[in-house]
Amino acid sequence: GVGAWEFNALMLLQLLGWVFVPVYIACGTTTMPQWLRKRFGGQRLRVMFAILSLVLYVMIKLSVNLYSGALFIEQSLGWNMYLSIAILLLLTAIVTITGGLAAVIYTDTLQAVLMVFGAISLMIVSMIRVGGWDGLREQFMQAMPNITKDYVHAKQFNLSMNNYTQQYGKCGIPSDDSFIMLREINDPQMPWLGFLLGQTPASIWYWCTDQVIVQRALAAKNLDHARGATLMAGFIKILPMFMMVVPGMVSRILFPNHVACADPARCLEVCGNSHGCTNIAYPKLVLGVMPVGARGIMLAVMVAALMSDLDSIYNSASTIFTIDIWQRIRPRAGNRELMIVGRVIMLILTVVSILWVPILMASSGAQLFIYIQEICDYLVPAVAAIFLVGIFWSRCNEMGAFWGLMGGVVIGLVRTILVFLYDDVRCGDHAEVAPPGIVSLHYMYYALIIFVSTIILTVVISLLTAPLPEYFAVRTTYWSYMNTAVRDDDVKMWTKLEQLKEEEGDKDDKDLDNDEVMVENEPPPWYKRFFTWYCGFNEKTKEPVEKPEDFKARLKTLEQQPHIRIILNVLLVCILSIGIFCYVYFSVRP
Repeated sequence: GVGAWEFNALMLLQLLGWVFVPVYIACGTTTMPQWLRKRFGGQRLRVMFAILSLVLYVMIKLSVNLYSGALFIEQSLGWNMYLSIAILLLLTAIVTITGGLAAVIYTDTLQAVLMVFGAISLMIVSMIRVGGWDGLREQFMQAMPNITKDYVHAKQFNLSMNNYTQQYGKCGIPSDDSFIMLREINDPQMPWLGFLLGQTPASIWYWCTDQVIVQRALAAKNLDHARGATLMAGFIKILPMFMMVVPGMVSRILFPNHVACADPARCLEVCGNSHGCTNIAYPKLVLGVMPVGARGIMLAVMVAALMSDLDSIYNSASTIFTIDIWQRIRPRAGNRELMIVGRVIMLILTVVSILWVPILMASSGAQLFIYIQEICDYLVPAVAAIFLVGIFWSRCNEMGAFWGLMGGVVIGLVRTILVFLYDDVRCGDHAEVAPPGIVSLHYMYYALIIFVSTIILTVVISLLTAPLPEYFAVRTTYWSYMNTAVRDDDVKMWTKLEQLKEEEGDKDDKDLDNDEVMVENEPPPWYKRFFTWYCGFNEKTKEPVEKPEDFKARLKTLEQQPHIRIILNVLLVCILSIGIFCYVYFSVRP
């Protein structure tokens, strides 16, 4: 069932390339909150989205990456969880401080190649160990820990068993639907209707409106390159089903008493988490199946990939905070101040993320991937709704978008708070207090409720309030991204900046403090050189400010050559057909 998210991403990446990226490029967006400001005006929507993004980065990105990376280190070297986190952070800090977006792209590219080849090698080796696909299907249904085998044996022959075995033994039995991707409408794990209508909006946020993903597409030279990149990413997204999900199932077969541990005492002994140890499936397989040299390379690549992901998150978080929040507080802040603030926010987010790790470990039955999806489904469907309505409906105004987003987020927060208030009950245990119906409803269906409610609120309030001036829809919707009109707000912004330059001069080209004045050709003290290196600024560079007419150069990058457009569209049809076929093939019972 987990493979369904990969095939969903395969198709939503094309939504990014064919719908969202042209709009982002046309309006000159560098962060997602910037698009909100250009599309709706005002600042409150932009700031609210920026704050929500930072909260999500802590809950489902930084903390998850720190925990999963520490798991790899802990399993391979036997180190303490928090020591492993500290080592991971130290290595990531070196990459982040000395790099930037360019470093993120180059390191991601290299590690993606190594990871794909390493994961394919692991898949081949592991499948040979279990006798191929038929062996996998047969052995997986028998992959049970010892306590479950005792439970099944006692049930089969009507034998007596102790209370502990009777309580927890049933928890290690594989589901009959383990090889079915999309299941019945009321399935507790993967209901097909809930996934297609409820999970998809949350995935739209991740693949089409999240800064970490979108900033890579926006780095493309032109629209052809961006769409080609999303197509290539889509084809690569076919692989995780076979090189990550299937090896995880093999890991359960080979190490049932570790990966599929059923009783809390055994799980606590194996991985330090009484709720379950499914999170160690992949590193356990790498350590148990791969040869010694390949094992080290594979673990190094996986940890490096997690570091690169952390680097990307830090880069995006600091960009969002400095541009969309700090500059609202201090509109005249210079590059030096923004760089310092960016580093400080990284430290703050890191500390909060580490404090969140224990909560994460006990959530969603200790299934890391399910935890990510569940939290997303509570907090981001409202964001996806606002972006979709804003891009496709020019009548949507700031009042409707803001209160629609507020309403959707509040509905999601209610469920989030209740989920954490009612402890996640382990299989075999009984809740002391029965959770209310709002908690029992499947999280995918709850995401659908949030998504639809947000759209209704946004549309109704927009229709009941005054429309925005027409220029707000210029190059910010799918229907107008090739519009060549000059926006009034761009002219006003440029005029204001010119006035500030005349009044104060260029703030970034002069030292503001007397103690920073240096004698010509005399090198600064070591501590100032270290501070400058750590904060990553170069006083000789300045961030350029666009003129109102600069959009014309951007529109040229959106023009496509006819033969390239045909090739890209043909590949689009191919990748979408593959995604639909995979859904159907893996969801039909044999």
